[in-house]
Amino acid sequence: MAAVKVLDEYCKSCGLCVEFCPRGALSIGQQLNARGFATAVFDESKGCSGCGNCTTICPDAAIVLYARTREQAVKKTAR
Repeated sequence: MAAVKVLDEYCKSCGLCVEFCPRGALSIGQQLNARGFATAVFDESKGCSGCGNCTTICPDAAIVLYARTREQAVKKTAR
């Protein structure tokens, strides 16, 4: 189990992470950052395989990929 955190202050909405996410878990949202860019948004319901495509392709290092334990994932979805 993995999850993605988008660092809004660095995102410039280039869309590369969206294009390269095999699960379609990333999209460009509507919220603007301080620089006026609409930032990428992670959709937890689509899941994250932890492939790392998004972190590798992001030219601004605006994405952090982190692992979650199965217990954390179960708690999160049980809400």
